[in-house]
Amino acid sequence: MDFPVFHLDVLGNRGLIAGIAVLHVLINHGLAVGLMPLVACMEWYGHRKRDARWDALAYRILFCAFIVTTTAGALTGVGIWLSVSLVNPYSIGSLLRVFFWAWFVEWLVFITEVCLILAYTLTWKTWREGAAKRRHIRLGFALGLFSWITMAIIVSILGFMMDPGNWLADNTLFSGFTNPVYLPQLAFRTPLAATMAGVIALVLVPFFVGRDDPFRREAIRAVAVWTLLFCPFIVAGGYWYYGAVPEAMKDNLAVSVLTLQFSGWLDEFLLLVVGTAIAIVVVVQVAIVRPGLVPRTALVLPLLAILWLTAHFERVREFIRKPYVIGRYMYANGLRVDDYALLRRDGLLAYATYSNPLTPAEQASVPAALPPAERAAALDRLQKGKDVFMNACSRCHTTHGVNGVADHLHRMFGNRVWTPDLTGDYLANMHNAQPYMPPFPGSQAELGFLSTYLEQLQANREPVPGAQQAGITVRPESGSKLAVGERR
Repeated sequence: MDFPVFHLDVLGNRGLIAGIAVLHVLINHGLAVGLMPLVACMEWYGHRKRDARWDALAYRILFCAFIVTTTAGALTGVGIWLSVSLVNPYSIGSLLRVFFWAWFVEWLVFITEVCLILAYTLTWKTWREGAAKRRHIRLGFALGLFSWITMAIIVSILGFMMDPGNWLADNTLFSGFTNPVYLPQLAFRTPLAATMAGVIALVLVPFFVGRDDPFRREAIRAVAVWTLLFCPFIVAGGYWYYGAVPEAMKDNLAVSVLTLQFSGWLDEFLLLVVGTAIAIVVVVQVAIVRPGLVPRTALVLPLLAILWLTAHFERVREFIRKPYVIGRYMYANGLRVDDYALLRRDGLLAYATYSNPLTPAEQASVPAALPPAERAAALDRLQKGKDVFMNACSRCHTTHGVNGVADHLHRMFGNRVWTPDLTGDYLANMHNAQPYMPPFPGSQAELGFLSTYLEQLQANREPVPGAQQAGITVRPESGSKLAVGERR
């Protein structure tokens, strides 16, 4: 078992993944899955009505999507793989083993999607008449279909991470793919993507059509109808999706939505969410009835609102499955549920390959006046405590940054000295007090090591560098045991 040596102590490892993933979802849903069918419909409608204005508007909107999806969309897609592989390689490794052929097909679909968007964009101005134009329209609808298939495959994996369903018993791709959350989540995300595309198009139309052009009102009304058409399906899909979420995860809803400090404000926040959704519908409704009265700035409000709602939904979806990263199979620290008995018997560090050396500030927390042998033993204990923290805690927690353990300890214990006895009792039972926390995975001795490391954080406010800054050392005893991931 390798160490999570990649560590960001200010932003946090989970903050890195979340930032990249949320941005990718916003681009993928709004500009690929939702916008491609809308653009194809615009082109088809313009061809049917022999109205070149619809054709020109569709091309300009497509070009914006083409630029963003092939740059930021592609980079964030690769960024998810890179960041997860660095931070939690065992979770992505487990998903690859389960969904290898699904992911293989998804990559084929994705490559086809890239080829289609290149062909669709670059042939727009040459396939303009007769049979060539009809082929081009079909190309646009094919692009929309392949964009949706890409999402449909990935959503099965996202659902699996919440509830693996029967996969825990039979370990087949089919049971993993058809997990209980899959279809409800897909039924929610599909109309959400279409609505996101509509509000994006509402913002773009005024940039491409002049204020005094009567076509501007016609285009705004048509796009607003598209946007409003999918809203009831979002509500229905969301209701189905919420019903499919495991009950244990629903108990985490308040903390998932607002963090622990503000979890008591859940009702007020939900009212804010409902109010925001109503505001989106009102602006879109006005755009249908009186498109000429809606200023450009007002059309930006639904876009900002739906981006905020979608980003927050992604945050909640990530957190609500805690203490697991893969429901009932792997904890958020990257350790499998079935491995806990082994780790508690032998100790977590017995299977750790790498070690992050103590920083000068951490070493300085051990008094230099101690006898050499006593100080060496104290430093060794502190080093082991840091290694336990990096392996068991750092995938979700920093020391002093986002979701920092120092802030949590200060909130719980205030200015009391964070002695090992004080923090050790909490660590041993934290999963009972806070169900979204995984149980401590190591031995009783390692619990004491971790408590010792946490004690020095009360005075040492220096961020902890990861291997990308401070380097690593190989634990000499690590080669004597098999990796935990190989013991299945």
